[in-house]
Formats: sequence, structure tokens, C-alpha cells
Amino acid sequence: MGMSTEELLRATVGALLRATGESQADLARGVGLSQAQVSRKLSGRHSWAVNDLDRLSGHYGIAVVDLVVGPTHALKLLPERRRAAVVGGTQTVITI
Repeated sequence: MGMSTEELLRATVGALLRATGESQADLARGVGLSQAQVSRKLSGRHSWAVNDLDRLSGHYGIAVVDLVVGPTHALKLLPERRRAAVVGGTQTVITI
């Protein structure tokens, strides 16, 4: 059996963090959560809520449905302007 939707979302968000060069704190500011909440969601100790999906979608510029397909698919759709110059590098985050 494949990964659950929750597992796919955690993998996707982790891949997006690396591709954008964001830290958990950067993502937290961008989606209106605390860094601790983001950490718990990424580790699987807490689940992502539906409203979190909407905020992740807006933050990364990727439709909700594309976030839950998996990291490879989501990374193909990540807008170029959101990508770090070097994977694992850093980027200034603009909160929307």
C-alpha cells in the first residue's frame, strides 16, 4: 500500500521547504502558525488541517489538490520565483 494523504503532504511540505530554502520558522510566519506547530505537523505528531492546506496553497502558489499528489508533482508546479538559487539554500520570505 502507498503512502497516506497525510504522509504525502508531510513529504511534499518537506520537499518544498528544501526547494525554497525556507526554514520551519519562515513557513510558520508565511502560513500563520508557530514554528512549534509546523514542527509537530511535519513530524506527524499533529495532522495538517483543511485550513492549513489553503494557507500552504497560497504560500507556495500551488493548488491544494497538487499539494496532496506528492512532492515530485508539487515541485514541478512550484513557481520559479519561489525557488532558492541553490536547493537547501536560503530565500527571503514575503508573507502574503
